[in-house]
Amino acid sequence: MAMDFNQVAALVVLVVVVGVLIHGKLRADVTALTAAATLLMLGVVRPVEVQAAFASPAIIALACLFVIAYAIELSGFLGFLIRRATALCAWLGSVGLWLVIVLCGGASAFLNNTPIVVLAAPVVNDVAASLQLSPKRFLIPLSYITIMGGACTLIGTSTNLLVNDMARNAGQPVFGIFEITPVGLVVAAVGGLYLFLFGSRQLAKSNSTAPEQHQVQEQTGDGTLGDPELFAVAHELDIRKSLISVGVFVAVIVLAALGVAPIAAVAFAGAVLLILLRVISPDEAYAGLRPEVLLLIGGMVVVGLSIELSGLAASATALLIDVIRPFGPWTALAILYGVTLFATEFLSNAAVAVLVTPIAVALAESLGADPRPFLIAVMMAASAAFATPFGYQTNVLVFNLGKYSYMDFVRVGVPLNLVTWAAGIVAIPYFFPF
Repeated sequence: MAMDFNQVAALVVLVVVVGVLIHGKLRADVTALTAAATLLMLGVVRPVEVQAAFASPAIIALACLFVIAYAIELSGFLGFLIRRATALCAWLGSVGLWLVIVLCGGASAFLNNTPIVVLAAPVVNDVAASLQLSPKRFLIPLSYITIMGGACTLIGTSTNLLVNDMARNAGQPVFGIFEITPVGLVVAAVGGLYLFLFGSRQLAKSNSTAPEQHQVQEQTGDGTLGDPELFAVAHELDIRKSLISVGVFVAVIVLAALGVAPIAAVAFAGAVLLILLRVISPDEAYAGLRPEVLLLIGGMVVVGLSIELSGLAASATALLIDVIRPFGPWTALAILYGVTLFATEFLSNAAVAVLVTPIAVALAESLGADPRPFLIAVMMAASAAFATPFGYQTNVLVFNLGKYSYMDFVRVGVPLNLVTWAAGIVAIPYFFPF
């Protein structure tokens, strides 16, 4: 089948973006913006479509949630909770450490997991050492469980918001905040059980240390660019600011969950309210926006649009359907989950979500199945960067602190990928039939 100019241009830009992201020498947000500018100049996408990408509800919601979460962090409330929880470890031993890790995973369902791990990891490290336990047993599980916790709600990670936004653009109904929670909890429970029973013991046997400390200048997963140590700032508890910021956050969740208004609208109102109430200053709000993450997502959305509008997604899906159709939707779901899982180890979650979501919708429709299970598979798999220390910001944090080797992540992360993959493809059709 002959390809027209737009399809060739979109494919070339996509291949170059993937290559540059894997190479890792150029920042991910700069790469995405360069790709968007190239596609715009070549006429593959129009200015109005680029404008829509950067003003999408997902980006608005994410930006405002960043501000609200930053207000909670600055109020000292997050640090206070972690300090209180770790006090349990003094007399509960390793059980207390696992309890702290689970609580951090629960918090990650609502807040960005990078500041959670920044604050919790040093405490977990010190408490484990004081109990004469190897910190290696707990730091990688801390990162992995916060990643899985983030996948349990629509707002737990930018990936879920982005998939939801792109699905809406494709004519699919939007997801509720807790709609994916049953699947996310099953995957997190199975993954957590594996880490508790097998992963931590495997890590305890590891005597390797990282030969050098790696400073990462590029973010390939969710969170913030730059040196993670810059964010390890403890804030004293301010009771007034804590109560107001947490109250506003809970109100945002409740109003969005009840369908009073879209998550982008209530999050925007909540962020503005925190500024008006002087809980967070305008300058602090701007500092909490994390524009590098927002611009990365916006640029990758443009790349995704070019693939969809040029017809590349439809062509790729048509080829895929010919292979998969005889096996039915469950096999298609398993393959889609696996491909997404593999891709997210090398690309940003935003890139994977943008590239795979249109294919997921088209694949489901071609099979005569409901696209919802396929979209949830993308949400779960695109965040599951377990097999490398650089696939996710929280992995970088514990990699440096725990002095792990690269192979520590491979030995524990690859089986975790397989276990959560199996759990996902069983749980998804159970809660969301084809």
